[in-house]
Amino acid sequence: MTERTIGFLGGRISLRQAAKGHRAGTDAALLASAVPRDAEGLALDAGAGAGAVGLGAAALAPGIMAGLIEIEPEACAFARENVLCNRLGERAKVFEANLLDPISRRTAGLQPETANIVLTNPPFHQMGRIRVTPDPRKALAHVSAAPLDTWVRACVSLLRPGGLFLMIHRADALAECLAAARPRLGALAILPVVPRMGQAATRVLMKGVKGSKAPLRLCSPLVLHETDGVFTALAEAIHRGEASTPF
Repeated sequence: MTERTIGFLGGRISLRQAAKGHRAGTDAALLASAVPRDAEGLALDAGAGAGAVGLGAAALAPGIMAGLIEIEPEACAFARENVLCNRLGERAKVFEANLLDPISRRTAGLQPETANIVLTNPPFHQMGRIRVTPDPRKALAHVSAAPLDTWVRACVSLLRPGGLFLMIHRADALAECLAAARPRLGALAILPVVPRMGQAATRVLMKGVKGSKAPLRLCSPLVLHETDGVFTALAEAIHRGEASTPF
């Protein structure tokens, strides 16, 4: 496998991943940093790829056990390498499974309603809505044959009552995100992520609590860059693992 290794979250994680295809970046850093630092119990990274989000969360929240759910064999191989090279073998496990298939989940050892936290950076597009990249690994990470509602339903099925769900998605998919979440989650909070002050959001982070009846909350936007293109102080601190995603 052609690979590259990067330091993720200020070097807290050494991340091996494919040189081509989907690679961890700002979305993964924002999602991992949204996990409360004092969180405990099982935290599942659904659609984990090489494990950036789940392992990053484990590095930032030492009380959690990270479960990395991934279907693509090469990405699973990288994830297993990353568990070992970061010495997280006692706090992280790779589940090679199809998240959307209950039988595949059970065969891999995933049981319903056992996770305290589920994190997910799902495929941003549904098959048939966009032109699919010829790179099969990137296509698998970016495009799903199933609608977002199916993905969220599978994630929430693994979450215990009162557990925390965290997701990042395209800002223009917010209506779809809310439609998928509202039958299953309450205490929803939406964090718009904007490239620069005054620009439209390009990403949203959403969190919710399984079974809660608390109302939705819209947070102040997180601005990633100054006008000269450098990260804002907060965005830089998040990328270095020194600050939590603020919502």
